[in-house]
Amino acid sequence: MGSLMLLDTASLYYRAFYGMPETVTAPDGTPVNAIRGLLDAIARLVRDRSPERLVACLDADWRPAFRVSAIPSYKAHRAEPDGTEQTPPGLAVQVPLITQVLTAAGIAMAEHEGYEADDIIATLADRARTPVEVVTGDRDLFQLVDDDRQIRILYTIRGLAKLEPVTESEVEKKYDIPGKAYADFAVLRGDPSDGLPGVPGIGEKTAATLIRAFGSVDGIQKALDLGHGGFPPGTRKKLEAARDYLDVAPSVVITARGVPLPDDIDGRLPARPPDQEELTEIGVALGLGSSLTRFRAAVTERGDS
Repeated sequence: MGSLMLLDTASLYYRAFYGMPETVTAPDGTPVNAIRGLLDAIARLVRDRSPERLVACLDADWRPAFRVSAIPSYKAHRAEPDGTEQTPPGLAVQVPLITQVLTAAGIAMAEHEGYEADDIIATLADRARTPVEVVTGDRDLFQLVDDDRQIRILYTIRGLAKLEPVTESEVEKKYDIPGKAYADFAVLRGDPSDGLPGVPGIGEKTAATLIRAFGSVDGIQKALDLGHGGFPPGTRKKLEAARDYLDVAPSVVITARGVPLPDDIDGRLPARPPDQEELTEIGVALGLGSSLTRFRAAVTERGDS
């Protein structure tokens, strides 16, 4: 069985939206830049990487309750008053259309109430018995890399045109930590883009030093409990003051790997017979032109060969 490709779909269509001008529109004026950019990206990925299976993973809940209850600031700065995620109007109108196109193309999609796409990706990667490539612009998913199991990240650097393969050795090289320790490192460092405060006064270099010395957040807490030495100057007090945060932050940062997804999410390309007539109608209505042509050639016609 060949490789499995898992798409962090929202991450990709956001990058597509910002990577192409909103002047790319359907005949009725609806912006389609995110749709076209995403279809071009999927076509290029399938053509260049030749996965046997592909699953578009979605956020059924962009800000899950279990993470918010642990750290109320989690993504709070990106929430509308009604609790929905702040989304540019030009993108919001395209999101249901993206789902419509992927459904008509027979692309497997996966989501589950109460979980983010990150959790869906982690669960499917954990289940996999083949090499896995995760396509994302979210560094949080660096925690999934596993050289032994051939799980790697294809990280989008600028737009969707350039991808950086991330493995354990790349994590180690970039952050000076063990390749599988990214989640613990992220807990200490924090991430303002997600409203994750980190330990006050602990920056990236000090976080890496602590991870190298103690291995994990749990290892750090045990060392604090036992009065061990080996802490960089001034860090012990900072860590002691942040004990409440350290108790709950791992549950926010570490992806869930036991999401109760159906057993039949296979992801073959295509996973279901594509509705070519509907795809044609969508393509005409939205003016998807060559983007849809390339996408169909890469994805839907594989089932005909």
